[in-house]
Amino acid sequence: MTTHVSLHVSPSRSPRSAYARWAGRAAVVAAAPALALLSAPAHADVPAGWGDQTEHQGLDALHSLGIFLGAPLLLFVIIAVAVYLPAMIRGEKLLPDHSAGEAQWIGGPRQGVAELPAPDGADSRAGGASGSW
Repeated sequence: MTTHVSLHVSPSRSPRSAYARWAGRAAVVAAAPALALLSAPAHADVPAGWGDQTEHQGLDALHSLGIFLGAPLLLFVIIAVAVYLPAMIRGEKLLPDHSAGEAQWIGGPRQGVAELPAPDGADSRAGGASGSW
C-alpha cells in the first residue's frame, strides 16, 4: 500500500518584504529604550513651603469615622432614595405580593386534574408519579 503525501509550498518572498520585516523589528527594538528614557521623572524643584515641613497633621477618631463610615452610608442612603422615591411617588408597591392566587401547572391539562385518568387498579400507574426501591 502506497500513500501519496503532498506538501504546500509557499511562494518565495521578495527581498523587499524581508527588508521591511527586518526594519520593523529594528524599529521596535530601538523604540523600547527611547520610550524608557521619555518616561523618566521630571527634574523639578520642590515647591516653596514643602521642603522643610516636618509637622504632620493626623485625623482624629471622629473625623476618620465620618470619612470611612459616614460617607459610604450617606452615599448608600442617597442611592436608595434615588431608586425608591420615583416608585413611591407613582404609588407602586415596593414589596412583592405574597398572597399568591392559583397554582400553575405549566404544560399540564387545561382543566386541571379533572382531565387526568383515574387509576384502574392497584397496579395502575395512571394519576401520578410512583417509585420503588
